[in-house]
Amino acid sequence: MRQNTLKNRLMYQACTAAAILLLSTFPATLEAAELTGVARQVRHELVMLPYYGVFDNLEFKVEGSKVSLLGQVHRPSLKKSAERVVKRLESVGSVDNQIEVLPTSSNDDRIRSDVFRAIYYHPSFTRYAIRAVPPIHIIVKNGNVTLVGPVAKKADKDLAGLLTNGVSGAFSVKNNIFVEK
Repeated sequence: MRQNTLKNRLMYQACTAAAILLLSTFPATLEAAELTGVARQVRHELVMLPYYGVFDNLEFKVEGSKVSLLGQVHRPSLKKSAERVVKRLESVGSVDNQIEVLPTSSNDDRIRSDVFRAIYYHPSFTRYAIRAVPPIHIIVKNGNVTLVGPVAKKADKDLAGLLTNGVSGAFSVKNNIFVEK
């Protein structure tokens, strides 16, 4: 019986990961409607990356035709892919890739999945969990957790931080979730 529960959880995670591969919510502070020109194109290309998911955080700055890529990813290939797709844009002259590749760690992987379950299996987050891609991104580096992304209300932000603080093995929690207008 216990194996079936574990299998069901793993299947849920695999399905969630597949959904993440199809579409993603970009955790930038600017709304898509507020972006113009180069920024809108860059955002679109980054969001459409096939392996960008809930355990990654991609951000960018546009200064003229120069784009600086920022954030953290847990796959080195995603850093290269982000730079490649942005460089292909006609309106981009140069790309400064400052994306951090998170260290590989089985403990960090366990914390990622435990935080994911703590947040998205909680009844208060079902409206977020049923989206194609959950909006709260979970970044884990050496046992330290950072939450990034938009939520509808401050209570959701606070609850996500509280639930994450309850995850065993997480040394610290930084709650960078923001409330959408």
